[in-house]
Parts: sequence; C-alpha cells; structure tokens
Amino acid sequence: MKETHHHIFIEGTNVKNVLILLHGTGGNEHDLVNIGKHIDPDASILGVRGNVLEGDMPRYFRRLSEGVFDEEDLFFRAQELHKFLKEALHHYAPKNEQISIIGYSNGANIAATLLMKHEKLADRAILFHAMVPYRNQEVRVLTNTQVFIGAGSNDPIIPQNETLELIDVLRSNHASVKDIWYNNGHQLTMNEVDDAQKWYASI
Repeated sequence: MKETHHHIFIEGTNVKNVLILLHGTGGNEHDLVNIGKHIDPDASILGVRGNVLEGDMPRYFRRLSEGVFDEEDLFFRAQELHKFLKEALHHYAPKNEQISIIGYSNGANIAATLLMKHEKLADRAILFHAMVPYRNQEVRVLTNTQVFIGAGSNDPIIPQNETLELIDVLRSNHASVKDIWYNNGHQLTMNEVDDAQKWYASI
C-alpha cells in the first residue's frame, strides 16, 4: 500500500465495521478517535490526516477564503484520498462489510465530495457541520446511502442555506438524510455526537 496520507488504524473487536475519521481544519488523524469509539466501540478505526497545510494547520483541500473552496484542488485531493482509502481498507480491513465515514467541518466537506463524486466507498456517513462542497457538476446516484447531518443554526462559519443545499442535493440523488440542528455555533458537542450515535445504532 502506498502511504500517501498520515493515518492510524485501530482494529476493533468487530472487524466487519470500519469507521473512517476525517478531522476539521487544524486537526489530525487522532482527533476524532474518541468520537468514533463513542459511536461504535466495537468497530475498527481508520483516522486520516489531510495533506494540505493552511499555515501550519492540516486540511484536506485548499480554500480561497472562508467558505470559498478551490474546486480544482478539492477534486484532485478527493480523488487522491479516495484512492488511498480504497487501498487502506483492502490492506487493513479486508473482511469489512460496513464502512462509515465520520467527518467534521473540512473533513465533512471532503467526505460529502467523496459521497457525491466518487465510486461508492461507504454505506453511511456522519457529517458534522458540512456545507455543499461544489455545484454545477454531476452528483452520482446515492441509493442505499444513509447520511446523518449535524448542523449549527447559528454557525458563524457555515450559513444555514449552505447546509440546507447539501441536504437537498443528497436527497435529490436518493440518499436517506437525517438532519438535526443545534444552537452551538460551529462547535461539535457531545449532544450532537450522542444523536449521531443513536442514529447509527438505529439503522
């Protein structure tokens, strides 16, 4: 396996379930491990660090300004990440049967891009504080894809209409989407994680 991304893999007691963890801006491959363990304590965990630096802060793709993405870089990095994840899953978890992606902020945005643009990688996605990553390009059919979206009604970084547009795009392309809104700005709270865990356990 070509190691194009810094990452960690923690084998779970249930090797059939794997959680892919994608951090927010300035995070790393360890950031969401405790959240992953809370959502499914038995699953294996693959935490991946973004390959782009904004100053000294890791991200998954470049942005031109707050909320304005460099789409060319987004598509390039998403393709690069998709290839790495396929190889890593084959290498670390060849017996996998259910893959879930958990992303926060920048990690949720590239997770949405993986769902919308690339060959199916995951059956479920938990997107914390995500926005529509791109427009005016093809979105693949998302039948049988289950998505949880946690969003901030007063998020200063992601306007409500951006998340609502993402939800509409996903549903229009046949994904099943559960969205819950919170009044905690851009912060990811345990209340949000608990709701994601209940959703994950229910499907």
